[in-house]
Amino acid sequence: MKAYKYETFTSDIEKAIRGGIYKPGHKLPSVRALKKQYQASLTTIQNGYAHLITRGLVVSLPKSGYYVAPPPGKPEAKAPATGPVVSDAIFERNVGLITASREGKKLAEFNVAAPGDLIISQKLILRTMQQVIREKGVALLRYYPTNGSEELKGHIARHAAAYQTTLQPQELLITEGTLQALHIALAAVCGPGDVIAVESPCVFSVLEVIRVLRLKVIEIPVDWKDGFDTAFFKLACERNPVKALIITPNFHNPTGLLLSDEQKKELVAMIQRYDVAVIENDIYGDLHFGGKRPATLKSFDESGLVLTVASYAKTLAPGIRLGWLSPGRYFERAEQLKFSMGSTVSPVYQETVSRLLTSNSYDRHVRAFRTQLARNAYFTMNLLAAHFPENTLVIPPAGGYNLWVSMPDHVDMAAFYRQCDDIGVKFTPGFTFSFANRYDRCFRIVFADQYSAAKIKALEVAGKFASQ
Repeated sequence: MKAYKYETFTSDIEKAIRGGIYKPGHKLPSVRALKKQYQASLTTIQNGYAHLITRGLVVSLPKSGYYVAPPPGKPEAKAPATGPVVSDAIFERNVGLITASREGKKLAEFNVAAPGDLIISQKLILRTMQQVIREKGVALLRYYPTNGSEELKGHIARHAAAYQTTLQPQELLITEGTLQALHIALAAVCGPGDVIAVESPCVFSVLEVIRVLRLKVIEIPVDWKDGFDTAFFKLACERNPVKALIITPNFHNPTGLLLSDEQKKELVAMIQRYDVAVIENDIYGDLHFGGKRPATLKSFDESGLVLTVASYAKTLAPGIRLGWLSPGRYFERAEQLKFSMGSTVSPVYQETVSRLLTSNSYDRHVRAFRTQLARNAYFTMNLLAAHFPENTLVIPPAGGYNLWVSMPDHVDMAAFYRQCDDIGVKFTPGFTFSFANRYDRCFRIVFADQYSAAKIKALEVAGKFASQ
């Protein structure tokens, strides 16, 4: 196995912990102190601390730092008291950072991962919905099958066959969006206290589902060049009882990276070796910028360990809350969980999507949509290159909605966000993408809307703030 850059400092800290120099509850050196001491990057130090967390030697406490983990069976180290704590303050703040503003200044919002009103096929969707209502009439007011319309599931399976993914219609569950599908998949595989692995950075909504289900997390680095770090994941599986992995192999949010077929095959072989379930988020799979539609992990899996989730909120319109789950060997448990969450997804949505998939209207729309997204992506990168500080790093996405931006060390990120907020320019800060206080120099920018003169000006002004 390849050596990691962080091993020099992690071995020193491990020796100090095992030698009793650092006692349980002892606060460890900060990331910036170790960066200076070992002449390493912030990412290297953060990945090293993540490694020590997977070893059970260190715990991370939000807004406080890293501490020596307590012995098994004893309470975890606690950060110094700072007064009363509102239990959902972090949740409320982070939700605000990823949703549209309802009040205050609003110049340009690049923080909402949803297609803008002017870029979606409003006429196509509304016309199809009206046809469905006229033809189906009162039948749309009745319950549909708990698992979803059989006709719709058949169309979804036929659509997936075009990219070499075999889905059995009778084993599909229609859900209210991807997040519900993810919640069902995780609950079908894991119980409270189980260990799961997630990509790092990982989108905030997924982290909240994990938090609600009370799962323990190992964050697996996503490398800017190579994508998901399979060697780190292998190490995590060897040293921990990992029950599941959540991953977005096609156009990862927030980096936009795409795993190759070789990487997907390697990952599927690995999860079969360690008997780890994989929850594959394929919500952006149809939004590729070039070549053919990428394959899924499920297309390489014969074990039933891959559970695939997706929805039409990203490709059609955010208000169409219709997703699906293919739960593999976990179907029976997933079906029970779906039933416990209430009745079926809106019949109007089910019939509308079914009609679009039947007529090839969906495919025509998606071709035009992803072409516009690709133009927006490259236009945004050019704006950032022209107006943001030198040495600002941007990952060119292979598809999807997002750009992941890393700012130079000299930029005061707190001041940057404050100045942007004052004029109503919104980005999603990097710290929302991790439980471990990482990515404080990064932010996500969403380009899924048409560019107006005001939005172009907003990026120009934000770049000036960053350059001050």
